[in-house]
Amino acid sequence: MTRRRRGRHEATVELTPLIDVVFLLLIFFMVSTTFIRETQLKINLPEASGDLQEIEPNTIEITVDRAGDYALNDRLLVNSEKQTLVRALREMMETAGENPRVIITADANAAHQAVVRAMDAAGTAGLTRLSITTQHPQEE
Repeated sequence: MTRRRRGRHEATVELTPLIDVVFLLLIFFMVSTTFIRETQLKINLPEASGDLQEIEPNTIEITVDRAGDYALNDRLLVNSEKQTLVRALREMMETAGENPRVIITADANAAHQAVVRAMDAAGTAGLTRLSITTQHPQEE
């Protein structure tokens, strides 16, 4: 009985499927990153003249939009009640360090009550260093 020797086949790696997969992953990440800004509030700052101040590293930013919704450091809160804001501020104080500054960024058309509620919540949480964000007046 004679046995035939099989010829050796070279092992090759096909790059076409690999390139297809990488291309699909690239498209997936490009499409999924366009929805990041949807969670931020859109605000129009009030105008005031004054000097610019440096932002300290341990700051907590409260954003108030036109409808009176709040966001802390770009994280939208569930509702606009004072207790929710106080709870979120106390959680932020644990990671912000000792005596953090609170910056209130409110829309120019936000209700005065919403801004006062944010200031009151900061005071209730034990925060005493408050600032309000404004923009320079536009010259005509």
